[in-house]
Amino acid sequence: MRTWGPLTAVCLGTFMLLLDVTIVVVALPDMAGALHASLSDLQWVVDGYALTLAALLLGAGAGADILGRRRTHVAGVVLFAAASLLCGLAPGPGTLVAARAVQGVGAAAMLATTLPLLGSVYQGRQRSVALGVWGAVSGGAAAVGPVLGGLLAEGPGWRWIFFVNLPVSVAAVWLTLRVVPESRGPGGVGVSPRERGRAWRSVDWAGTAAFAGFAGGTTYAVVRAGEDGWTARATLTSFGLAAFALVCFVLVERRAAHPLLDLSLLRRPAFVGVMAGALAFNGVAFGVTPYLSIWLQTLLGMSPVRGGLTLLPMTVAAMVTAVVVGKRFHGVPARLTIGGGLLLIGAGCLAQTVLGAGSDWTALMPGFVLVGIGTGFVAPTVAGAALAAVEPARAGMAAGAVNTVRQLGYALGVAVFGTVLTSRMADGLPRGDAHVLAGGGAAALRGSVPEHTLRAVFTTGLDSALLTAGGTGLVAGVLVLVLMRPPRGAGVAEKGAAVRAGERAAPRA
Repeated sequence: MRTWGPLTAVCLGTFMLLLDVTIVVVALPDMAGALHASLSDLQWVVDGYALTLAALLLGAGAGADILGRRRTHVAGVVLFAAASLLCGLAPGPGTLVAARAVQGVGAAAMLATTLPLLGSVYQGRQRSVALGVWGAVSGGAAAVGPVLGGLLAEGPGWRWIFFVNLPVSVAAVWLTLRVVPESRGPGGVGVSPRERGRAWRSVDWAGTAAFAGFAGGTTYAVVRAGEDGWTARATLTSFGLAAFALVCFVLVERRAAHPLLDLSLLRRPAFVGVMAGALAFNGVAFGVTPYLSIWLQTLLGMSPVRGGLTLLPMTVAAMVTAVVVGKRFHGVPARLTIGGGLLLIGAGCLAQTVLGAGSDWTALMPGFVLVGIGTGFVAPTVAGAALAAVEPARAGMAAGAVNTVRQLGYALGVAVFGTVLTSRMADGLPRGDAHVLAGGGAAALRGSVPEHTLRAVFTTGLDSALLTAGGTGLVAGVLVLVLMRPPRGAGVAEKGAAVRAGERAAPRA
């Protein structure tokens, strides 16, 4: 227990919070029917969680260094559990979206403290083993999510997707309090409560709020563009407010004593390349998946379980590739694994743009496998590349930044590709009907619109969304390869980057 207890406790929380990123995907049609949710409601069920997690992750890590990482982690689990209960009991889409946002707050507190807690307990070889297990659990959560979501939605019902978090949360809290020691960062160790209070006030909360405004405003603007058009007043106003929040964020970070993100890092092409790759990765690889799930269930008539199982080729390919990359590609420059992986993901999305009115799920398989292989190259190496691009003193900042942009990329991907989908579908159906169809309401349209038309319109929209995703992936891959190119004579240093990154993989230890 002394050896495996802390790792088990931390991995329980990690598995649960990352599972909730993907577990809702196959249940979206059932949620739409039960709650009379629109397409934008479904988008916010996914994005409300990912956005809040992204917006608060850096601030939560800084606050945990002062208050105590174990205390913050446990508080996050408790909040996550309470929000999960509210999700399961939600009487309407508004309550569900709000509860998902609260889940994101708890998840930010949990994810921000996982690596620091492991780093404070394990050293040397044990730390490497612990981080390897944690990474495997993180990848497994994404793989299991759609299948488990399908089983729960088809069995006891979609609400159990959230209720299942409750016993896991109880076990995680009990085990964490029993076996995980408290730890703090330099600003919270050996100081008086008064000094700790000053340190708490010095956390860059203004930067956190400004970044949240930028991320939320941008995503909301894209969603509104799908509803009202890109030139609508609500869309332009939201984009304007998001731009203002971004300016505020830059001004705050330039003046903050302890900024969330040192803007001087953006002068380093390698760091910018990693951040661009991480932002594109989650959005391109997974941003179209919710709409594919809706198509599979509402147009092809699949059950939630079968809909989840169609994603297995992608997840299995990702897991197998990640294992091979970890064993056989040690020392390979990260620009090649990340850039090459993004090119594969982009190619995989383009390979799926073959859908038509008569297509079935098998048309997606070659593209799914390519996306999975690309994911297996990017996922295990992107965090290490971010750490290798900065000096050790900024390892915590780099780790938080890469996790933040990955979640932000997913939220933006769901919003952008949903807007592309509905805009293209509106060429074949009235805009209102296109939104009903994209939101899982095919059954409501079947009496007035021929089945062939419904399938043709939906697959045309999916092809457009996948084409956009594929192009984005290819551009991001090339950008990573260019920006992360080492200066002449730096080949030896680049080969050692992965080793140095592994030594820094537990920030704020």
